[in-house]
Amino acid sequence: MRLSQLSKSLLLGGLLAIAASAYASTQLLVYTALETDQIKAYQEGFNKAYPDIEIKWVRDSTGVITAKLLAEKANPQADAVMGVAASSLALLDKQGMLIPYAPLNLDAIMSQYRDKKNPPAWFGMDVWGATVCFNTVEAQKKNIPKPQTWQDLTKPVYKGQVVMPNPASSGTGYFDVIAWLTLFGDKDGKGGGWKFMDGLHDNIAQYTHSGSKPCNMAASGEFVVGISFEYRGNSNKAKGAPIDLIFPKEGLGWDLEAFAIHKGTKNLAAAQKLADWASSKDAMLLYGKNFAITAQPGVAAPLANIPKDYEARLVKLDFNYAAEQRERILNEWTKRYNVKSEKR
Repeated sequence: MRLSQLSKSLLLGGLLAIAASAYASTQLLVYTALETDQIKAYQEGFNKAYPDIEIKWVRDSTGVITAKLLAEKANPQADAVMGVAASSLALLDKQGMLIPYAPLNLDAIMSQYRDKKNPPAWFGMDVWGATVCFNTVEAQKKNIPKPQTWQDLTKPVYKGQVVMPNPASSGTGYFDVIAWLTLFGDKDGKGGGWKFMDGLHDNIAQYTHSGSKPCNMAASGEFVVGISFEYRGNSNKAKGAPIDLIFPKEGLGWDLEAFAIHKGTKNLAAAQKLADWASSKDAMLLYGKNFAITAQPGVAAPLANIPKDYEARLVKLDFNYAAEQRERILNEWTKRYNVKSEKR
């Protein structure tokens, strides 16, 4: 009897060990457009809560990640998508590529920062929005005034001194274009938004494939004006770069860094755990170290170089419009302006 019990105990222990080993080997393939200097902190935060789930990241700019996911639709690879524009996730949702899931902390996330369906196909992590990085030292040398509006950037004095992200490869670039079309008009390529971009194009030195790069170029003095986003502007200025951050008066483009579970995942339970963590207050506190607005209200501490009314300056964003019109808008933009894009 004792031997039988011992055998059962040993068998049970062996099964538990095998199960634990199997769980410990769970690896999530997560596609992301997060900045490389954010990924480490977020992964460490997640692993404090779930030490037995390993994350393997596939990182690139938003447009590149979006195109990769769409190209893999018939043979999905990713388990989850984290830190990619909500406008891109809305597009993937329309393609039937996401698994709806209500994470544990969904009720704490503001309704305007998550998918309207129940359960949602995606939810927001934080808002990232437009900022113009302006090199004060180089501007003084060249006698270039500080712009206050988007329209200012079409003036001849800025010719060859402006860099911005390519909207086909950069989520930052795309939300800028959406904002300008929203503010000034679209009308299938004939509205005021396109006229504005025609004027801006005359002054553009280069369209980059990264949302951070224009601010980095302005910070280093390579160009005077870099159209970028507030995380990179705030971090560069905090490091001592001779830049002022400008928030054009007409309104600011923005999008959400958002999370979704990818259809086809073979690790659904682990992906749901990542979703639970990504929607938690602990995660929001980490996002708030980088961004002025988190999807849970009242979490982010004020950022030194970001105005207190930043959220009020954001344009009214229609995620469905941004998703449904993406191909048309990018085709029109590429036809008009791609000649000045940096080479890959």
